[in-house]
Amino acid sequence: MFDSLRAWLLKILRVPPEPHAPFGAPDSTRVFRASRKFYQLRLIGWGCGQLFALAGLIAGVMFFLYVERQAIELRNRPKPVEPVQVEQKVTSLDSKTGKPVKARHRNVKLEDKLAGLLAKIPAEWFFLIWFVHLFAVLLYLAQAVLTYVTLRLDYEMRWYVVTDRSLRIRTGLWAVQEMTMSFANLQQVVTSQGPLQRLLGIADVRVQSAGGGGAAAQGKHAGGLSLHAGYFHGVDNAAEVRDLILARLRQFRESGLGDPDEHRPPAPAPEAVLAARELLAETRALRQALRS
Repeated sequence: MFDSLRAWLLKILRVPPEPHAPFGAPDSTRVFRASRKFYQLRLIGWGCGQLFALAGLIAGVMFFLYVERQAIELRNRPKPVEPVQVEQKVTSLDSKTGKPVKARHRNVKLEDKLAGLLAKIPAEWFFLIWFVHLFAVLLYLAQAVLTYVTLRLDYEMRWYVVTDRSLRIRTGLWAVQEMTMSFANLQQVVTSQGPLQRLLGIADVRVQSAGGGGAAAQGKHAGGLSLHAGYFHGVDNAAEVRDLILARLRQFRESGLGDPDEHRPPAPAPEAVLAARELLAETRALRQALRS
């Protein structure tokens, strides 16, 4: 069932199965994936959220059942006798006359007032509320299935590709995001690991490019992601990934290779073009003179 749902969702969203390798030698391509434990960690967070939502749903249904039962009992109960006014003497004295102060009040309890309100609730309202609760249960089940499939596919669609010249990171399901970083601009490789990650044996690898040293300098696009930092989230071989990137970055710099766009020949200056044309014209004239 999951495979068919995954195939249907990927077809609807038109998610490509895997990213193309970035610029570099084909035999140098290395592909890394997020660890299964990274998926389990996110699954625990998803499960906690679902339990809280289910607890709220159950609490709402139980409260409604209690209200409905009380209303039915009050509706079937004989009408109560009108409360009798009772005079009560109080021990307080009037400050001016010094005589006891008498007060009259109706001996009506708060429970009786609430019972009167519940007895007035129409029976049709309870049917409507039952329909709302049924819709809420169906909506909860639908979102649980959809969010689980989305969580699973978000894990499966994470790709980290490294060549000898650049690297590419692809994430996302609803909005697919691909970040390609050239080693010509790469400046820093950092690994980070939180308490739960240490417990599971996974870590994150952050690669920083030029211009992303500070929070204010990190240019961000509309999605809020930094354009100068890429993340290998939840890998179980963070040290291997870090050492590979550092080794290839060192090899890249020692070879003197730059950005592929930097190898394009510069456009000639206008003066050089005119001088070359004059030299060509003189060469042609000399060749004609020698032939004659």
